[in-house]
Amino acid sequence: MISAAQSPDPRPTVRDLVPVPGHLYPVGRLDVDSEGLILLTNDGELANRLTHPRYGHEKEYRVLVARRPDETQLETWRRGVVLEDGYRTAPAQVRVESLAGKGTWLRVIMREGKKRQIRETGSQIGLPVVKIIRLRIGTLQLGNLKPREWRHLTPEEVAALKGQPGKERATLEKPGSKPKKRGESSQPRRASEKGRRR
Repeated sequence: MISAAQSPDPRPTVRDLVPVPGHLYPVGRLDVDSEGLILLTNDGELANRLTHPRYGHEKEYRVLVARRPDETQLETWRRGVVLEDGYRTAPAQVRVESLAGKGTWLRVIMREGKKRQIRETGSQIGLPVVKIIRLRIGTLQLGNLKPREWRHLTPEEVAALKGQPGKERATLEKPGSKPKKRGESSQPRRASEKGRRR
């Protein structure tokens, strides 16, 4: 899947997965080898708050690297790395989550989202990245949505994403036993989707 509303690429886009009329903006694009949470919205204010660097919304990922990192590599990633184009990444939270054969699952939390930043950072410090799964954008967590599943956000979830007080972190649990299907009635205005890029 292409994580864009429209694309000259012949592959389907995440917009094709959400049969809701009108224009929707994708928030939080993923590269072709990654998967996880993507938001689609028709709310320009919400899209701006989630994408503009000055708001510093966190994005959280599970990252599988091909090796077992040492503390020096982890500290370098946490402090920030100068990428090949000269860009210096901002500090990030990085911790070991579990071992996986010769590799390691890391939990990475960032407040920026330069294209292919996680993969380039891993490559720069000697930790080739095998897999990336985005778990959270701001207050919203992926929950138990599977690839290609989606659902509408609640007004409370939208308010939390916009930073209104008194709103707790939301989790994208499926309402009932399954996500919305084509033709079912739906709440207007906001949609959330999780698609695997291939």
